[in-house]
Amino acid sequence: MINGEDALRPWPAPASPWVMQQKWHDLLFMHWPIAEQELRPLIPPALELETFDGTAWVGVVPFHMSGIRLRGLPPIPGLSAFPELNVRTYVRSGEKPGVWFFGLEAASAIAVSAARRWFHLPYFRARMSVENSDGTIFYKSHRTHRGTPRADFRAKYRPTGEVFRAKRGTLDYFLTERYCLYAAAGPRIFRGEIDHPPWPLQPAEVEIETNTMAAAHGIALPDAKPLLHFARFQDVKIWGLAP
Repeated sequence: MINGEDALRPWPAPASPWVMQQKWHDLLFMHWPIAEQELRPLIPPALELETFDGTAWVGVVPFHMSGIRLRGLPPIPGLSAFPELNVRTYVRSGEKPGVWFFGLEAASAIAVSAARRWFHLPYFRARMSVENSDGTIFYKSHRTHRGTPRADFRAKYRPTGEVFRAKRGTLDYFLTERYCLYAAAGPRIFRGEIDHPPWPLQPAEVEIETNTMAAAHGIALPDAKPLLHFARFQDVKIWGLAP
């Protein structure tokens, strides 16, 4: 539990010590509705693909991180801050709903290598940049990971309204208030717990110049505007994976 704010958590934070802390900045949730049958073949059979009112969702989420550190250690200069962008959907195992990542771009080769090895997550090296100009975020990402499909994202986005908290049972909550991730190593499924305060969401607008992130993973996004949520900051604690 962080700052005593656990009202939106569907289960208590782990009692064991967390292993990593990260600070997330200028995050944009972009979500598109996708037919369940299109995503089901891309998810391990052991996981249930979650839907909201019968519809699955795919998110493309750009942000940048700072203050990355392992428990008991200070942030390491040159390794504690970089942009990240992920493509995701929503799954559950038992009573714990979580996030399934199709791919994660990061502008740190060391972070990519470590996440692939220790967290079994599909990270990819990318050349990325993030600029904030009077509250508008200019974001660019170009995958440079050898032997993988091309993936590019260029857009500018900004918040357009007041901060609000998602209410349990709403689509806003379904898409954002997630407190674990799932990963796979062969047939084995792992869960990684995370904790953070409720998301300080804002409505947003985006102008997308290029977005081939989902297509790089065999997902065709509908020709429609995405559902958008912006968050200026989030403080996150991460636990190690467990089977």
